[in-house]
This record gives sequence, C-alpha cells and structure tokens, in this order.
Amino acid sequence: MSFQNFSFFLFVLLAAVCYLKAPHKAQTPVLLAASVFFYGYNLYTSYIAAPGAAAAFRCALSAALVCFTVLFVHCTANALAVRPKEQRGGLVRSAVIALLAVLAVFKYYNLSPLPTLLAGTVLEKLPLPLGISFFTFAAIGYLVDVARGDCEAEPKLANTAVFLLFFATVASGPICRGGKLLPQLHKEHRFDETRTVNALRLFALGLFRRVAVADVLGLVVNEVFANLTGYGAPMLLLALVLYTLQLYFEFGGYSDMARATGLLLGLELPENFKTPFFATNFSGFWSRWHISLSSWLQDYLFMTLAWADVAKTPLLGKNLAKKYEHFPVEFCVFTVFFTSGFWHGNTLPFVIWGLLQGVYRVGEELLHRRFGKPKRKGVPQYKLWAKRAAVFGLWTFSMIFFRIGSGPDTAGLADCGRYFAGLCRGWGPGRFAAELWGAIGAGFYANAIMQLAWLAFVVFGLAVCFYLDGQRFFHFKDKPSELVLAGQKPLVKWLLYYALVLGILVGLIIQNGGFGAGAGFGAYANF
Repeated sequence: MSFQNFSFFLFVLLAAVCYLKAPHKAQTPVLLAASVFFYGYNLYTSYIAAPGAAAAFRCALSAALVCFTVLFVHCTANALAVRPKEQRGGLVRSAVIALLAVLAVFKYYNLSPLPTLLAGTVLEKLPLPLGISFFTFAAIGYLVDVARGDCEAEPKLANTAVFLLFFATVASGPICRGGKLLPQLHKEHRFDETRTVNALRLFALGLFRRVAVADVLGLVVNEVFANLTGYGAPMLLLALVLYTLQLYFEFGGYSDMARATGLLLGLELPENFKTPFFATNFSGFWSRWHISLSSWLQDYLFMTLAWADVAKTPLLGKNLAKKYEHFPVEFCVFTVFFTSGFWHGNTLPFVIWGLLQGVYRVGEELLHRRFGKPKRKGVPQYKLWAKRAAVFGLWTFSMIFFRIGSGPDTAGLADCGRYFAGLCRGWGPGRFAAELWGAIGAGFYANAIMQLAWLAFVVFGLAVCFYLDGQRFFHFKDKPSELVLAGQKPLVKWLLYYALVLGILVGLIIQNGGFGAGAGFGAYANF
C-alpha cells in the first residue's frame, strides 16, 4: 500500500476517524489494528504478486519475525527496568547483538553460499521484510535508552507494538525514539482543527514532492541507468544530478507524508530532512539529511565508540592502550559513516558509498584541525554558495554508487565501470540534445508536445520545491515545512496551494500510466 495511492488516502482517513473518535483506552488498540492491517496487507500483496509455497513461506517468515521482535523487545525492556543500572550492560549487549544478527541474516543471506546450496527449496532466497532496518534500529535505540535510564520501559505490549510497527513509519522511517513516541501513546488525542490543517498542508507538500517531482524525474533517470552504454557523458551527468534530486524529493516527500499522518492523529514524529542542499559542509549536510538515521548513528554508535575503553578491544587492546585511552575521533567518525553504507545495502557499490561518506567527513575534520573551523558570520555569500556547490558536487558523485547499488541484483561494480567509461564519450551538444529528447520519449511518452510538456513540468515542480526550501532556510530559520507554507503572503500561499493540487493530479496521472509506464522506483522501500 504505497503512500501515493488512493487506497492509502482512504485507509488513513478511516484510521484517523476511528482513532480520534475511540474512547481513550481503545485508541492504542485501534492504532495497533491499523498498523497490523497495513503490514499484513503489504505481505498479502507481495504474495499475490508471486503466489506459491515459497512466497507463502516468505510471508509467514516476515510475519513471525515481526511478532518475535515485538515480544523480544518488550520483554527485554521490562527485564532491564527491574535490574539495577550497573547490572544492565550484559543483557542489553546480548539483545543488541541478537537484533543485529537477525538483521544481518536477512540483509546478507542472499550473498552467502546458502542460496546455491538450497536451490529449489523455499530457502533459496530470503525476502527483506518490510522496514526491517527501521524497526530494528528503533528497537535497539529503545533498549539502549532504557538501559541508560534515558527512557522508561513501556509496560503495555500494545504500545510497544505500535511504537515499532506504526504504519506511518514502519516502511521507510523516520526512525522514532521510544522516549519521544511512547509517552504520546498514553495521552488522549482528539480532533484539532489547526493541527489537522497543518497535517493536510504537510501531506500535500510531501505528496507533491513525491509524485510531481521525484516520480517524474525517475522516468528519465531509470531510462538512462538501464542503458549506461547507450548514452554519452553529458546525459549520464544530467541523469546523475536528476537522480540526486529524485532521491531527495522522494524520501523527503515520503517523510513529510509520514509526519503528516502522525500529526493528523495527534502524534509528533521526528523531522527527517531540513534543506540539506543549503549546507556548506558535510557535518551540516548530515545534520539535515536523513536526520533520524544520522542522529541515531551519532547517539548509539559514535558515542559508544568515542567513550569505549580501548584496552578492552579484542586482540589489539593492549597495544592500542599504549597510545590511546579512547579511539581517535577520526576513527569514530569514519566508522559511523562507513557503517551507514552497510545499513543501506548489501552490495559493493553501497560499501564504496559508505567509504566515500567516511572520507568526506574525516577529510573535513582534518581540514578543520589544520586550518580551524570556518567562521559562521561575515562570510561573503559567494564563498557560501561555492561551498554549497562543492558539497552538492561531492554528494552527487557518491550517488553513482548509491543508484547502481539500488538497482537490480545483478548491478555491481561492473555497472559503475560502465558509468565512468561513459564519461569519456559523447561530449557534443548535438548528441546530448538528441539523447535527452530520446530518453524523455522512451521513459515518458514519444510525442513532441508531451516531451516538451515533461520538460516544462519538471521545471515547474523543481521551482516550487526549491522556492519553499529557500524560504525555509533563509526566512523561516528551519521552521517545519507546513509552517513555511502557511506563513506565505496570502496571494503567494494560494498560488502555491493551486500549484500543489495541479502538480499532484498531473503526477498521479503520469505515475498510473496516463502517458506511459509511470515511475515505480522507491529508493528506500524495504530497507
């Protein structure tokens, strides 16, 4: 059940009415029922898409995993709560290792020799359960917070289940914290006009970013990356920039819709994106991009490494302790970002992507150590824009590996090589124009008028999104997107409303095959 389908709109409306009208004691069960239905519906649709014994086994395995995770996390958290704080370390470490082991099995099983050995059986290939990375990280954060004393253990199993499986966040986040979401589930929530209007604004904006920008860009991006040897350098570079924007508006739009769904129900979810392309360095970029993941990595991986006793490191502890009391900051930073590559995917391109993020951040730390941190005030605008361009360029370069890693199972370093080889050919403007026109025709619709309309619609969608991002960054000091939209002058605000509605309608027509196959790409689906 995709967020941009009408079935989801009806589902959210029905869930909101039932939840907000239910008695206080029944609200959590209603939310749990909606979340179980959402997850079960996705399992059912995956089964009917490929029926058979193997598909049934995989669906049953995913359902069993979810039930086991909820019970395991709930029981472990309450077991931690009754222990003295100094006696919680062993239990929480064992629980974290168990959760990470399950995640690793599902992420990397298909890369092991086992699928070949078990060919022809139901274990020939394991599915990646919907949202396994997201609810696993949420579970780990919750258990660590309980062990540290930063969060109270939730006594009600239903609340724990909603926290981990909330239908707005289970598929692709944002990664919620138990200390933030669980207390909200104990409060009574009723209809509030102002909150509802803000939720509708935010949902419309997220839907626009998703269907009117990301999915439309994906038509050409997918066409080019499916045929890397058929395009010259300018078209490959343009496709890479368009993919960078597609990923941002797709995942940012999804995150907006998830937060809007929570807001409609009276639940405050974390923001996941805050105008990342206005960042002037990578530390600033990662504080604005996929915020729930980057903050999770900082709190639960970086801080753990930074405060770890080096002497206790297996094998190398005694030698390291002669020089260091704690791991160097650069090592901790690199480990965090290198690890993020493994979290995102199980192919070598993702490993290289994570490696690049680590190099970017460590390089930045070393430059700051050598030349000092840059001034925040009095810096000429041209220098700030030059830094933003550099960050965007380096980030876009890393997207080569992210995009190819996100492709079919057969995609790998060979496709990366084909991409780089393509940068050495076809630099002529005439060829570029012909390839762009051909890619639009093949990916969207082979009609001159409609191809021009695609170009105009892309410019229109990007202009609306970057106008609002610019307003948010420069004039509204990173206030939430729905408040930025509400804070526009009346004429501008209503023009934006009409633009969002028009863009959503056109985007949905394109997506559902009105002028071609439509874009079905989902960058963070099933992570």
